[in-house]
Amino acid sequence: MDSKAGYRTLRSVPELKYTNADNVVRYRAIMRFFYQEYKRLKYWMKPEEVYEGISSLAELSEYTLEQCVSDLEQLEEWGNLASRHDGGRAATLEEYLKKKMQYLMRPYSIEIERLLETLEKVTGYGGSLESNLFDTIAEKLFKIRRMDWETTPGAASELWATLYEAFRKLHENAADYIASLQTAKAEEMMVAESFLVFKDRLTNYLQNFIQALQRSAYKIEGNLERVNAGIWEPFLERVAAEEMDKPRLEEMPSQETLLEEQRQGWTNLQRWFLGDGLAPSELTLLERATKDAIARIVRSVIRMQERKRSGVSRKKELEYLGQWFARLEELGDAHRLAGLTFGLFSTRHLQGEDLRQSDRADQSMWDEVPTIRTLRSRSRKRGQRSDTEPVPENAERKRREREAYLQRQAEEWEAIRELVERRRLQISELGRVTVQMRLRLLQWIGRCTSAPKHTFVTPEGVRIEMLNPRTTGRTVLRSEDGELHLPDYELAFGLTEAVREAAAAIEGSAAE
Repeated sequence: MDSKAGYRTLRSVPELKYTNADNVVRYRAIMRFFYQEYKRLKYWMKPEEVYEGISSLAELSEYTLEQCVSDLEQLEEWGNLASRHDGGRAATLEEYLKKKMQYLMRPYSIEIERLLETLEKVTGYGGSLESNLFDTIAEKLFKIRRMDWETTPGAASELWATLYEAFRKLHENAADYIASLQTAKAEEMMVAESFLVFKDRLTNYLQNFIQALQRSAYKIEGNLERVNAGIWEPFLERVAAEEMDKPRLEEMPSQETLLEEQRQGWTNLQRWFLGDGLAPSELTLLERATKDAIARIVRSVIRMQERKRSGVSRKKELEYLGQWFARLEELGDAHRLAGLTFGLFSTRHLQGEDLRQSDRADQSMWDEVPTIRTLRSRSRKRGQRSDTEPVPENAERKRREREAYLQRQAEEWEAIRELVERRRLQISELGRVTVQMRLRLLQWIGRCTSAPKHTFVTPEGVRIEMLNPRTTGRTVLRSEDGELHLPDYELAFGLTEAVREAAAAIEGSAAE
């Protein structure tokens, strides 16, 4: 950082002392009078003129000329005013001997009063969505790319000023306007009935801005990508040189400092429209925020309309809809009518056992076995008191479940016993199998594939090993419910040592 620029940036600001001093009313009145006269192109003023201009205020009814002179001297000490000797013709010797002064408002004070005047008009975020600024930016970038600034003196400076001013207004006004839609006042307005009258204008305003943004964004991004460093670097150097050529009485920054500021401005322009590769561009975020604002408006209107309709009886509509359903002869037509009338219902997650009898992907959900689940009412109304029910007797159900389980285990063991005697099994050697056998094979293949050594042991004590887990051969497993294309795996079957010992002991005891 340049030492002179650093001091100018980080120094204290005594020019702001008058806005919080003890006699703030008097100082503010004097500075506002100077600022109003400055806008009328009147710069140097005498103490008598200042006193006459502010003494009519009700807050300064007891104000004197001597106090006014003292306040002017204090403001000069703080750096708000500059003074010079009034060399006008004196009418008397006393006037000639008395030191008379004139006062001028300094540049810092002009900007402070201009800021205070702007702040007095602030009632909210303000801002606007000016879609024509996109066209201005696209047009100026096209002129920069076409090198229209090389032939005419002063064209580069004017082109840059127009371009960056349009970019600054677009960014600041859009940010302020979107922020105004997020305030508590906007939330209160969106839930009021009067918002229904205003919502069409607001929605059209946002939609028109989105359309202009999408229409012009491609042109702006295309021009920015085509304006490479070989074009914008000489352009900014030309702008800095033209700014230095303008005659100014006050001190100007160096050309290198001015060029660095303009390079930073060009970087900001590129990042706003194109992004930096690590995060989405500001243009994308603005489009997303505008779309979110439209969605919030639509949701608010829908909620208000639903509240208005909640108190209206829909008996006739429901009767007509019920008759419509009654006239339908096909279940599919009823499903389609329900979908068009009620839409998708909210998802509910219910726990239950999957009782699918087939893995076919094209099987309709209406052909699946239903899972019955009893739901309890969530109503707070107390229902009729029911009598105490005895604990249900489940012995019969347990017996049936045990018999079914033992039957499945017997079938499982019978299938495994045949395979153990066979010792090896290759998928391509199988003929047509049952659904249960297909499911059993897929389960074994899955367990072998996930095991570290491609082997596992069943609860019956049978070791199943996959001999070719990385095979490239393919085959088709034909089952009762369809065909399945899969690798041609080879499985080996054998009994564990414990099962062999147990079987030998059983055979020995039988022989004795």
